[in-house]
Amino acid sequence: MVSLTLSIPQNIRGEMEKFPEMNWSEVARAAIMQRLMMLKKFKEFTKDSKFTEQDALKFGAELNRSLSKRRLASYKK
Repeated sequence: MVSLTLSIPQNIRGEMEKFPEMNWSEVARAAIMQRLMMLKKFKEFTKDSKFTEQDALKFGAELNRSLSKRRLASYKK
């Protein structure tokens, strides 16, 4: 098995120390595996997509503008 060193903020380390019974290495391994599975599914789901990163950025900007307008309208009521 390969070793991996992670840097975490001191406040999180302090919280972790409150649970000495936890195997934090196993928690990290499980989180990494879960993320890898999600990324593989995402890659499989999008493999035939013609939607580019530029399209996604444009769509995101339009969505943000639309949501901002909707929020402003609800505040004015």
